[in-house]
Amino acid sequence: MPSGGEGEPFFMLVFEDVSKRYDDVRALDGVDLAPRPDRTTVLIGPSGCGKSTLLRMAVGLIRPDAGRITFDGEEIGAGNIRSIRRRIGYVIQEGGLFPHCTARKNVTLLAERLGWDRERIEERLKLLCALTHFPVDGLGRYPAQLSGGQSQRVSLMRALMLDPDLLLLDEPFGALDPMIRHNLQEELRGIFERLEKTVMMVTHDLEEAAYFADRIVLMREGRIVQKGALDDLKRRPAERFVREFIESQRGLGSQPGGGGS
Repeated sequence: MPSGGEGEPFFMLVFEDVSKRYDDVRALDGVDLAPRPDRTTVLIGPSGCGKSTLLRMAVGLIRPDAGRITFDGEEIGAGNIRSIRRRIGYVIQEGGLFPHCTARKNVTLLAERLGWDRERIEERLKLLCALTHFPVDGLGRYPAQLSGGQSQRVSLMRALMLDPDLLLLDEPFGALDPMIRHNLQEELRGIFERLEKTVMMVTHDLEEAAYFADRIVLMREGRIVQKGALDDLKRRPAERFVREFIESQRGLGSQPGGGGS
């Protein structure tokens, strides 16, 4: 997998022949993947196919049994994972906010621990509230006092607080009702376009993947089956499973997008 060189883009995150097993379950099977710089790569596939495992490996929560994962050209390991995590924004399923902390504290906690001064924190917080359309007067509320959409905005602000090089999102809309989900999808795609960050996102919804992705990565049983735009998957399926997966989805074609390969 290329990770730079004359005339080639530099890939911030690279998975090389990565495998992982849990007893008799094959979670990942020889995965090669590099999210494209300043673009959105969306991982999709049935439950248990390994897509969320890849995100957890990127932040060092899971170690591969075989293969290697590099970030900014350096293999991820125990000695560097803390510094690498500061350069990765990670939005986990259902937000994962600390219930005993206010929205403000959830967003600013790591910056405070890193010694940012108050003025710098407040400036960054103000910018993120504007970016995510989160009301400034809601920063003093606790997660239980926030709506689902507000909680996701706070989770996104927390992930963006340190201005990371890479943004990871694991099913960010899974727990939201359809109307809130639709509005947040529109806002988040706009944020991706404005920030021009490298993004890797997990979803189970092909329509959502097509809406966000510059490249879709379809997985099954721990391996990558096919990569490309939705049109590639529809017109040139790599195997029967690709066609069956697409046919099992509902409402395709109602959303713009689909991305390039």
